[in-house]
Amino acid sequence: MLVFWRFITIVLSALALTMTSAHVLELPQKMTYTPEMYAAVNTTLYRYFAIIGGPYQIGSIVSALVLTMLMRPSVTFRWVLVGTLLLIAAFVSWVVLVLPVNREVAAALDASPQAVPSLWLHWRDRWEYGHVTGFVLHLAGFCALVMSVARDTQVRGSR
Repeated sequence: MLVFWRFITIVLSALALTMTSAHVLELPQKMTYTPEMYAAVNTTLYRYFAIIGGPYQIGSIVSALVLTMLMRPSVTFRWVLVGTLLLIAAFVSWVVLVLPVNREVAAALDASPQAVPSLWLHWRDRWEYGHVTGFVLHLAGFCALVMSVARDTQVRGSR
Protein backbone atom coordinates (compact mmCIF):
# COMPACT_ATOMS: atom_id res chain seq x y z
CA MET A 1 0.00 0.00 0.00
CA LEU A 2 2.81 2.40 0.89
CA VAL A 3 4.61 1.71 -2.39
CA PHE A 4 1.39 2.48 -4.31
CA TRP A 5 0.91 5.86 -2.58
CA ARG A 6 4.55 6.81 -3.01
CA PHE A 7 4.38 5.92 -6.69
CA ILE A 8 1.12 7.81 -7.30
CA THR A 9 2.31 10.86 -5.36
CA ILE A 10 5.61 11.11 -7.20
CA VAL A 11 4.06 10.53 -10.64
CA LEU A 12 1.27 13.09 -10.10
CA SER A 13 3.73 15.58 -8.65
CA ALA A 14 6.07 15.12 -11.62
CA LEU A 15 3.22 15.58 -14.09
CA ALA A 16 2.05 18.73 -12.30
CA LEU A 17 5.63 19.99 -12.30
CA THR A 18 5.66 19.84 -16.10
CA MET A 19 3.00 22.57 -16.20
CA THR A 20 4.91 25.07 -14.09
CA SER A 21 8.20 24.13 -15.73
CA ALA A 22 6.71 24.97 -19.13
CA HIS A 23 5.69 28.42 -17.87
CA VAL A 24 9.23 29.07 -16.63
CA LEU A 25 10.77 27.96 -19.92
CA GLU A 26 8.42 30.19 -21.92
CA LEU A 27 8.91 33.27 -19.75
CA PRO A 28 11.97 34.87 -21.42
CA GLN A 29 10.38 34.81 -24.88
CA LYS A 30 6.92 35.88 -23.71
CA MET A 31 8.27 38.89 -21.84
CA THR A 32 9.36 40.35 -25.20
CA TYR A 33 5.95 39.92 -26.88
CA THR A 34 3.82 42.89 -27.81
CA PRO A 35 0.66 43.22 -25.72
CA GLU A 36 -1.43 41.89 -28.63
CA MET A 37 0.80 38.86 -29.15
CA TYR A 38 0.99 38.17 -25.41
CA ALA A 39 -2.80 38.34 -25.12
CA ALA A 40 -3.25 36.08 -28.15
CA VAL A 41 -0.88 33.46 -26.75
CA ASN A 42 -2.15 33.58 -23.17
CA THR A 43 -5.83 33.46 -24.05
CA THR A 44 -5.45 30.45 -26.36
CA LEU A 45 -2.49 28.29 -25.31
CA TYR A 46 -3.24 27.27 -21.73
CA ARG A 47 -6.67 25.64 -21.86
CA TYR A 48 -5.36 22.13 -21.19
CA PHE A 49 -3.04 23.40 -18.49
CA ALA A 50 -6.20 23.98 -16.45
CA ILE A 51 -8.17 20.96 -17.66
CA ILE A 52 -5.31 18.48 -17.20
CA GLY A 53 -2.82 20.32 -15.00
CA GLY A 54 -5.37 21.21 -12.31
CA PRO A 55 -6.26 17.57 -11.58
CA TYR A 56 -2.55 16.67 -11.61
CA GLN A 57 -1.82 19.31 -9.01
CA ILE A 58 -4.82 18.57 -6.80
CA GLY A 59 -4.21 14.83 -7.17
CA SER A 60 -0.57 15.22 -6.14
CA ILE A 61 -1.61 17.14 -3.02
CA VAL A 62 -4.32 14.64 -2.05
CA SER A 63 -2.04 11.66 -2.59
CA ALA A 64 0.78 13.42 -0.69
CA LEU A 65 -1.60 14.00 2.24
CA VAL A 66 -2.51 10.30 2.26
CA LEU A 67 1.17 9.40 2.02
CA THR A 68 1.97 11.72 4.92
CA MET A 69 -0.58 9.92 7.10
CA LEU A 70 0.81 6.52 6.10
CA MET A 71 4.42 7.59 6.77
CA ARG A 72 3.91 9.00 10.27
CA PRO A 73 5.90 6.40 12.19
CA SER A 74 8.74 6.20 9.64
CA VAL A 75 12.26 7.58 9.53
CA THR A 76 11.48 9.56 6.36
CA PHE A 77 8.24 11.09 7.63
CA ARG A 78 9.78 14.58 7.78
CA TRP A 79 10.79 14.47 4.10
CA VAL A 80 7.27 13.47 3.10
CA LEU A 81 5.72 16.12 5.34
CA VAL A 82 7.99 18.85 3.94
CA GLY A 83 7.22 17.69 0.39
CA THR A 84 3.49 17.76 1.07
CA LEU A 85 3.62 21.22 2.64
CA LEU A 86 5.61 22.56 -0.30
CA LEU A 87 3.10 21.12 -2.80
CA ILE A 88 0.35 22.85 -0.84
CA ALA A 89 2.37 26.09 -0.76
CA ALA A 90 2.83 25.89 -4.55
CA PHE A 91 -0.93 25.57 -5.01
CA VAL A 92 -1.61 28.42 -2.57
CA SER A 93 0.84 30.62 -4.46
CA TRP A 94 -1.09 29.92 -7.66
CA VAL A 95 -4.41 30.76 -5.96
CA VAL A 96 -3.03 34.01 -4.53
CA LEU A 97 -0.88 35.22 -7.44
CA VAL A 98 -2.15 33.70 -10.69
CA LEU A 99 -5.84 32.91 -10.26
CA PRO A 100 -6.89 36.55 -9.67
CA VAL A 101 -5.19 37.52 -12.94
CA ASN A 102 -6.93 34.68 -14.77
CA ARG A 103 -10.26 35.89 -13.41
CA GLU A 104 -9.60 39.51 -14.43
CA VAL A 105 -8.70 38.47 -17.97
CA ALA A 106 -11.68 36.10 -18.26
CA ALA A 107 -14.03 38.88 -17.17
CA ALA A 108 -12.45 41.26 -19.70
CA LEU A 109 -12.77 38.68 -22.48
CA ASP A 110 -16.52 38.59 -21.81
CA ALA A 111 -17.05 42.30 -21.26
CA SER A 112 -14.48 44.06 -23.42
CA PRO A 113 -12.19 41.84 -25.52
CA GLN A 114 -10.36 44.82 -27.02
CA ALA A 115 -9.10 45.73 -23.52
CA VAL A 116 -7.43 42.35 -22.98
CA PRO A 117 -3.98 43.21 -24.44
CA SER A 118 -3.53 46.22 -22.16
CA LEU A 119 -4.92 44.23 -19.23
CA TRP A 120 -2.40 41.46 -19.85
CA LEU A 121 0.38 44.05 -20.03
CA HIS A 122 -0.73 45.38 -16.65
CA TRP A 123 -0.85 41.92 -15.00
CA ARG A 124 1.92 40.13 -16.95
CA ASP A 125 4.67 40.28 -14.33
CA ARG A 126 2.40 39.04 -11.56
CA TRP A 127 1.11 36.18 -13.74
CA GLU A 128 4.53 35.12 -15.03
CA TYR A 129 6.43 35.42 -11.76
CA GLY A 130 3.52 33.85 -9.91
CA HIS A 131 4.12 30.77 -12.03
CA VAL A 132 7.85 30.94 -11.28
CA THR A 133 7.05 31.03 -7.56
CA GLY A 134 4.81 27.99 -7.91
CA PHE A 135 7.48 26.18 -9.91
CA VAL A 136 10.17 26.76 -7.27
CA LEU A 137 7.88 25.58 -4.45
CA HIS A 138 6.63 22.60 -6.43
CA LEU A 139 10.15 21.56 -7.48
CA ALA A 140 11.31 21.74 -3.86
CA GLY A 141 8.30 19.64 -2.79
CA PHE A 142 8.96 17.09 -5.52
CA CYS A 143 12.61 16.88 -4.48
CA ALA A 144 11.62 16.33 -0.84
CA LEU A 145 9.31 13.49 -1.86
CA VAL A 146 12.03 11.88 -3.97
CA MET A 147 14.48 12.36 -1.10
CA SER A 148 12.10 10.48 1.19
CA VAL A 149 12.37 7.47 -1.11
CA ALA A 150 16.15 7.84 -1.40
CA ARG A 151 16.58 8.11 2.38
CA ASP A 152 14.27 5.19 3.01
CA THR A 153 16.20 3.12 0.48
CA GLN A 154 19.46 4.12 2.19
CA VAL A 155 18.10 3.23 5.64
CA ARG A 156 16.83 -0.16 4.42
CA GLY A 157 20.09 -0.84 2.61
CA SER A 158 22.16 -0.23 5.73
CA ARG A 159 20.24 -2.87 7.70
